[in-house]
Amino acid sequence: MAAQTPTQRKATAKKAAATRKRNAAARSAKTTKSEAKATRTSATKAATQAADASSLTLDTVALQAERAVLIPVGAALVARDKVVEVTKPYTSRTSAEKELKKFERRGNTARNNVRREVKRTRTRVERELRQRRNDVRGRVEGVRGDLQKQVTEVQSNATDFAKKVQEQVTALA
Repeated sequence: MAAQTPTQRKATAKKAAATRKRNAAARSAKTTKSEAKATRTSATKAATQAADASSLTLDTVALQAERAVLIPVGAALVARDKVVEVTKPYTSRTSAEKELKKFERRGNTARNNVRREVKRTRTRVERELRQRRNDVRGRVEGVRGDLQKQVTEVQSNATDFAKKVQEQVTALA
């Protein structure tokens, strides 16, 4: 490569500096353009959200007001249905008698179930009591037998001891 003169070097350096400046300006313009686009997009989103929020607030208030009216109406209708349901079986003599017989059968069934449960409980308690009584009797008889053996042994030992003492006393006399 041929050597450059200082003037050529300055010219080349100026061209390179101008190119760098142009490229930097293009990059800066591109960044500014994309930032402007992002700003437009976020502004549009913010405006849309603000509009949605105001409509949602209005809808929310309307729904709450509607609920405030519908809840008591619904409660009154449920209460009415319950009253109609309760009074329905008693609109005629035959249906009232039928309903009373149903209550009587249900009461009879409940009474029988309680009786069975009481009988089962009594039987179980009696069985447990018998088992415990038998266990205690067995233990008492075992202890009584052991005690009887010990008493017999003590009596035998006492008799033997008394005989030995008599023999010694007789031998001394």
